[in-house]
Amino acid sequence: MVRSPAFHGPVGKTGLFEVKATVLIATTSPSRWFSAARLAMAMSNAGFTVEAVCPPGHSLGLTSVVQRTYDYSGLSPLRSFTAAIVASKPDLVVPTNDYAVQYLHRIHAREKARGKPSDDIARLIEHSLGDPASFLVVYARAAFMQLAQEEGVRVPQTKRIESVEALNDWISEGGLPTVLKADRTSGGEGVRIARNRDEALKAFKALQAPPLLARAVKRAVFDQDKTLLLPSINRNRSIVNGQAFIGGREATSLITCWKGAVLASLHFEVVNKQNASGPATVLRLIENADMTSATEKIAKRLNLSGLHGFDYMIEDRTSNAYLIELNPRATQVGHLALGPGRDLAAALFSASTGATLHESAKLTDNDTIALFPQEWLRNPDSSFLQSGYHDVPWGEPALIRACMRSRRKRGLIVSEQEWIRAFSGVRPPPR
Repeated sequence: MVRSPAFHGPVGKTGLFEVKATVLIATTSPSRWFSAARLAMAMSNAGFTVEAVCPPGHSLGLTSVVQRTYDYSGLSPLRSFTAAIVASKPDLVVPTNDYAVQYLHRIHAREKARGKPSDDIARLIEHSLGDPASFLVVYARAAFMQLAQEEGVRVPQTKRIESVEALNDWISEGGLPTVLKADRTSGGEGVRIARNRDEALKAFKALQAPPLLARAVKRAVFDQDKTLLLPSINRNRSIVNGQAFIGGREATSLITCWKGAVLASLHFEVVNKQNASGPATVLRLIENADMTSATEKIAKRLNLSGLHGFDYMIEDRTSNAYLIELNPRATQVGHLALGPGRDLAAALFSASTGATLHESAKLTDNDTIALFPQEWLRNPDSSFLQSGYHDVPWGEPALIRACMRSRRKRGLIVSEQEWIRAFSGVRPPPR
């Protein structure tokens, strides 16, 4: 089932041998989330043959680098992921969203329970993500915060909230504002900041409740994303945690790690966001000792492999960085190659194959990165499109056109000429 990780895929050399490896990009996210496609481009550039399991019509299939795609079905997620693994015979699986990670964890548990010959798939998942002992803790927010604290990582107080009474006790002890977070959620969907008791109560009930069927059906119809249908139909309720509010600036890291060692890392301060609880659209590259230390300690403690993201709050009063979340997957910055020790895809190829490390040339010397197409979709007149580095994938015109269609679906029509002028640093004429 799983081929030896030493001799597959394109490019990359170790000794006299060409090293080949296939990576399977796994995502359940809608087609309008373009970060998986950008990561696929970086993986191909690093030396991997790239295949993908994703919803039909996903932007991954629009790139020139993805050799084959396998359809993901939200109604049979484990079956579709397993079928993709069997068909692609990858050397590595890289998930790009939280549901993809959860399904890989479930497949691992199922295959281990079955025993041989199913062990091959379980070994592939362990090879890709790290020690399976970490699988139970990465999505349990309170348990993970406790583990991080044991490692000497600075974290806000976090506690599981099981009832309205427990919520009131949490507020009485810790005060307001407070942060409420649901386990096994992502992209800001499972996070609420409550500034009074009424807001906290409403947030608690909303986070604990199963996904609304109407919302699940809408996503299935319009985004071709059936992920929420089963949780909605089964009335799955979420575990909710309280987390102490840290006043400050958001920051984020993404690392490549292998068997517990950090090999490459990117640390950013968040400059702009899609909305208050949404993903970042503009980032500033930084060096931060707290963030570096936290990633190294957690990677070692959990014996992680692959790509893992970390979120922080940098406290205004002290400038201390507080770790607030682990994302056990690639995030939207995984494609950025920003110099020595900052090329995540190259580090992953080298670590997983034994090939000599060949990092890409640094994309830019500008520390401010306007993510494509996120910042332009947020505000086409944003000053960051000119003052920062706007990471447009000029070599993938089909991907750019897909972004144009995404904007048009929002009722904001813009011509291709205006896109070209805007992305070339020339502000388009008034519309």
